[in-house]
Amino acid sequence: MSTVASAPLTHAPGKAVPLRFVEKYFYTFMSLLIVAVVTYGFSHTVDQNLVHASEPRPAILWVHGFLFSGWLAFFSLQSVLVRVRSVNVHRTLGWFGAAMGAGVFVIGIVTTFTMAKFHFHVLHDTDMIFVLVPFWDMACFAVAFGLSIYWRKKPDYHRRLALIATCALTAAGFGRFPILPPGTFYAGVDLLILLGVARDLLVDKRVNAVYRVALPVLVAGQVLVMYTVITKPEYWVQMATAIAL
Repeated sequence: MSTVASAPLTHAPGKAVPLRFVEKYFYTFMSLLIVAVVTYGFSHTVDQNLVHASEPRPAILWVHGFLFSGWLAFFSLQSVLVRVRSVNVHRTLGWFGAAMGAGVFVIGIVTTFTMAKFHFHVLHDTDMIFVLVPFWDMACFAVAFGLSIYWRKKPDYHRRLALIATCALTAAGFGRFPILPPGTFYAGVDLLILLGVARDLLVDKRVNAVYRVALPVLVAGQVLVMYTVITKPEYWVQMATAIAL
């Protein structure tokens, strides 16, 4: 998994200083912003829902938490390595990241199944309709991440797809923001991706094809997911309940 560093400031004399700053540091900034979003969101629930939960959570949730945190740290590290022009190290670590990303997907799916059963059998929560959300989030991550590996030799595609994949994982963090109305967490995910669109418009004067294709697909899927969660069609209620049994 490779990418290339942005051109140094001296290579773009025609650009204003603020735009050159955005061009140089955007992906590093986004990696730190995503960490901040997830940290803030989970800080409101991790104690009572995991560390000191009244009902001890399944061990897989701890594994999921550590792996998820590791992915965010890895994503930030890779962004920094590109920024400081350690591209060879970035590429070498990329295959470790590929394995970690695969682990994030597999453990994410296993955790979703496990927690659905936990909520149903231990917490006696019979409304399993919301399980569709993590399934969609994991699917978005897997597709974007897989394509970022496939296009690892095309930096313009690779870096944007890796960003989109990581943004897809922030839904759970935004969902824990106390200031956001219930059910609006996907707006936060899309806003992060729109920052990438804004970066393209400011720096490149055009929106990369990755965003032009991925963002409409993501939004359409999010709308369908939330419509299903809100309307609770019988076919999905039965499927979600079957998952928890």
